Amino acid sequence: MNNRNYNIFFHTHTISGIVISVVLYVIFFAGSFSFFRDDIANWERGESASLSKGIQINYNQALKTLDSIHDLQGRKISIYQPHNEKKVAFSLEATKDSLASKKACEAQFLYLDNSTYKASTYAESYNLGEFIYRLHFLAQIPYPVGYYLAGFTALFFLFAIVTGVLLHWKKIVSNFYVFRPKEKLKTWWTDAHTSLGILGLPFQFVYAVTGTFFMIKLLIVAPAVQFLYQGDQDKLYKELEYTTNEYQFENKALKIVFDINQMVADTKKQWKDFDITHVEIQNYGDTNMHLLVEGEVTYDKKFTAIGKIVYKVASGEIVVKKDPYEPSSYLDIVKNVLYRIHFGDYGGYALKIISFILGILTCFVIISGVMIWLVARDKKNVPEKKRRFNEGVVRIYLAICLSMFPVTAMSFIAAKVFYPLGQNNLYSVYFISWLLLSIFFILKKNNNFTNRFCLFSGSILGFMIPIANGIKTGDWFWISFTNHQFQLFFVDVFWIFLSTITLYAAYKLKTTTKN
Repeated sequence: MNNRNYNIFFHTHTISGIVISVVLYVIFFAGSFSFFRDDIANWERGESASLSKGIQINYNQALKTLDSIHDLQGRKISIYQPHNEKKVAFSLEATKDSLASKKACEAQFLYLDNSTYKASTYAESYNLGEFIYRLHFLAQIPYPVGYYLAGFTALFFLFAIVTGVLLHWKKIVSNFYVFRPKEKLKTWWTDAHTSLGILGLPFQFVYAVTGTFFMIKLLIVAPAVQFLYQGDQDKLYKELEYTTNEYQFENKALKIVFDINQMVADTKKQWKDFDITHVEIQNYGDTNMHLLVEGEVTYDKKFTAIGKIVYKVASGEIVVKKDPYEPSSYLDIVKNVLYRIHFGDYGGYALKIISFILGILTCFVIISGVMIWLVARDKKNVPEKKRRFNEGVVRIYLAICLSMFPVTAMSFIAAKVFYPLGQNNLYSVYFISWLLLSIFFILKKNNNFTNRFCLFSGSILGFMIPIANGIKTGDWFWISFTNHQFQLFFVDVFWIFLSTITLYAAYKLKTTTKN
């Protein structure tokens, strides 16, 4: 590579990395914990739900309960279980019946507990797991600003990855084995940045691509909507199978008694190892009522296998049938693969733990890149004013990023001790403490202190999490293990292991600093 191209790639890599560093750190730190979103939510509630991907609920009982509250006549109802929890999501569109009650004319979204059938709104069901999950794509920032910010950050991260690979291409193997802790500080940070960056390269590339796709796909497909579909967005979504076929509402009450449980059970029996993941009812209670039952084959049998059956309820006739064991379409493969590799939910806890480790390593790569930038500019030939500015920028970066660890640990304790904390209170606890701690570190003007304090305080708070859970609920981790409540057991033990590692790192860091 000639010097001109090297300089172009080097500056592109550096500038794109520095510009997105803080936001990217937040995305990866929160995203690492998001692999355990369902475990955190169930731990907070003191519940342990089935780990199956399929919907776990009595449909007849659920619909009867909702009909008595919201009047389902003429509605389109979507049922799905987005997470491994006891709560099943119900999306109720406004009725097509012009003579229906006022309640039926209002769209609703709610969760139904699959054991008590108690209904709750999204705000009432909000939990720490959901908060951290949504933080990793900046959803707390008003839509669409947060989504687009996360998407363009992922896009710039993709630039940083590609240019980084091009810079180190000739020595990419040899540099991986180089680590010189006794050399000067810039060399130490560079070796750590390069080695860990190469180690997590496939992981980082996957998340840069999928993150970009999920967050700014509307901007990506906008030209296609305009030129290929003449601005008809609904037609595009229909061809991409994001929406289903609409069936005419006939405005005539269905006289027969229908059994949704039986039709769902019949669909599940059609194919071996098939889990029901989505049920949709159109024109509820109408003579032209249709039932869509959709699902997928378990991942250990086939990675991409979407199947569905559409019934006309009045006659029991099968209108549409899609066999999951037939060769998958290109569209199904692309959509499903992108989602699955991003969420990492196809390989059990082993894959989640590996993904968490790689996510935290990526956070270290981000921090080490910032430190390389600072040390490279901490030279005598750089004006004092500019050096102080550079130091101030990095101080702010480190204060915001590193303080996430103790703040997250403290939020776990608050969410358990004051359960249910609620969405607004959870926002206050997390964001206010994050802001105050960041300001404290910025004013302290000591990066070593910031690093040590965050590791020590985060570790101590992390050890207190299973203690808080045990005192509050009596579900000590050995009791949860005995009672086969694995999700409760996992979160407690996870924090014990994590806190042990970070406390050891803090101790070694303190010893090294003294020496």
